[in-house]
Amino acid sequence: MWSVAKAKAELSEILRRARAGEPQVIGAQNPCVVISAETYEEAMSPHDGRWLVDVAGRVGFDIPLPKRGEDRAALQFEE
Repeated sequence: MWSVAKAKAELSEILRRARAGEPQVIGAQNPCVVISAETYEEAMSPHDGRWLVDVAGRVGFDIPLPKRGEDRAALQFEE
């Protein structure tokens, strides 16, 4: 995670990492994520949700997933 001040000074590095497939998180409060245009296009195309899970894991977010075959309607996730 980059602070806003550090991100301003290291913009070229942030862009290089994003282009290499590493989403970059900027800001601690109300953070934003920088991704490549290619990654963005993949995200905007119809998909099965795997992209969200993959990217979330790379930037440090854990998304709880139900096991296949479980009654998904009966599942409740903690907030």
